[in-house]
Amino acid sequence: MLSKSEDEVMARNYRKEYDNYQGTEEQKKRRASRNAARKIMAEKGKVKKGDGKDVDHTTGNPMNNKKLAIKPKSVNRSFPRTSSARKKV
Repeated sequence: MLSKSEDEVMARNYRKEYDNYQGTEEQKKRRASRNAARKIMAEKGKVKKGDGKDVDHTTGNPMNNKKLAIKPKSVNRSFPRTSSARKKV
């Protein structure tokens, strides 16, 4: 088994990740919408902090907070995939 020395392992550049993806205006709006969806469900009493549940956007669109469902993290965070790594329908 090959192991990399510390010189060969590149450190993760979080600043670059934020600048290139997480900090874009589109991604900020999506994150805000996801947070708003969680808040809606918390106000209805369906989720609370630390309960291990995720708010699922049943339409798959994080900007649409009309159709929401509660799912366990293990179910909501991955989907069956095809051999080409696409989502199975």
